[in-house]
Amino acid sequence: MGAATSSRFTTEQRDFAEAVREFCRRECGTREQLDTLTQGGTEAHSPELYAKLAATGYVGVSMPEEYGGSGGGPIEQVILFEELYYGLAPVHGAGTTHTVAGVFKRFGSEEQKKAILAAAASGTVLSISVSEPQAGSDAANIGCRAQRVPGGYRISGQKTWCSDAQFAEYILVVVRTDRGDTRHEGLTMLLVPSNAEGLTIRPINTMGGREVNDLYFTDVFVPESDMVGVEGGAWRQLMAGLNGERLVCAAQGLGMAQRTFDDLLRYVTEREQFGTRIGSFQALRHRIADLAIEIEAARALTYDTALRIADGGGDPQELVRLTSMAKVKVTTTAKAVALEGVQMMGGYGYAVEYGMEAHLRRAIAPTIYAGTNEIQREIISGTYGLR
Repeated sequence: MGAATSSRFTTEQRDFAEAVREFCRRECGTREQLDTLTQGGTEAHSPELYAKLAATGYVGVSMPEEYGGSGGGPIEQVILFEELYYGLAPVHGAGTTHTVAGVFKRFGSEEQKKAILAAAASGTVLSISVSEPQAGSDAANIGCRAQRVPGGYRISGQKTWCSDAQFAEYILVVVRTDRGDTRHEGLTMLLVPSNAEGLTIRPINTMGGREVNDLYFTDVFVPESDMVGVEGGAWRQLMAGLNGERLVCAAQGLGMAQRTFDDLLRYVTEREQFGTRIGSFQALRHRIADLAIEIEAARALTYDTALRIADGGGDPQELVRLTSMAKVKVTTTAKAVALEGVQMMGGYGYAVEYGMEAHLRRAIAPTIYAGTNEIQREIISGTYGLR
């Protein structure tokens, strides 16, 4: 069970964790259900399941009550994503939706909050597009251009690796509106409907299924009212939201790691070779113990970080460090558990039927998105004054 079962958390938080876990058991707890919802494992998001999840109110758990959410905080958000990913729920759009909702909570106008946060809480999927062919980890190199025109902007250019755009209703796009005095200036956030005239969305097939997309903009008009925050201030707005994005990524990784571990543990306690269960062999017992240690360490770091954010104080630099640490620790652990799982299960770990290879495919991407783990280490070392 997750950390929310600990006495450190309220009864409501522990009940919430169990409620989300039960939802996953009921709605996507069998292989047959998952195959149906994901079209045989090719789709990471099921609109049908997401609508059911939104109807429970869980999607809006950390969104303000005045905009249709439940008013929870970072702890509830971590619980939600740990349990969804433990339950293998194909609701990939929940992560990007929470990231975009965080931007609107901090920088949206009152009218935008009423429209977008309420929509997000009720099940509208939101996506965010930052990366470009020449601007991945170097996000300040963004060149997709938005030109000022009467009443708004016209966007032209290409974005790539945009998660969930193919089923999102709105995409928050970071574009260049001005060259500015530095590379980080002149970037602006514009909210674009996914069906906007002149926008082409092309899914990129990956080892994890259809999760990401190329976006092509040809004179896409965006009214001035859909500019988010301050024109030219997108870099600061992006940086302000990274703590929350990393925390969600860590929570997702926790769910992945624990589910992979539990599936592996079940296998080694049932599989027999040489007349005994393979989990009795010291070579496997000790490796299982090491994986359990790493998962608990990762969980403690993630929830401690969430608690510090929930307290609303602390050194901002320290929170940057801790969220980056949590992202690196958890996603690295999730990938390590899956790799060990494939190895310990041998041929069965490699076989699609047994699900371990799917755990591995899912565990690789989080070490790359939301800022690669290499970039996170640069951030962490920078907080110690190392440049």
